[in-house]
Amino acid sequence: MEQIFDRIYIDSDICNGKPIIRGKRITVQTIMEYLSAGETVDEILKQYPSLVAEDITACMRYATELMNHSFIIKQAVA
Repeated sequence: MEQIFDRIYIDSDICNGKPIIRGKRITVQTIMEYLSAGETVDEILKQYPSLVAEDITACMRYATELMNHSFIIKQAVA
């Protein structure tokens, strides 16, 4: 398991290698989807009692850090 960010890890044997929170089977993507749907941190913590607020903050920081990279979007050929 490789720590790639504070509290965020990648393990090819867990969740198909997606970034996860502290070795749990909870992906950063899952937390970000809840947040983007309007869930509050408290609501997420009730659904995932093994998490703490700092885990959710780490997901947001990780997602923000990803946006520091350049991306090229290719148009689909019709």
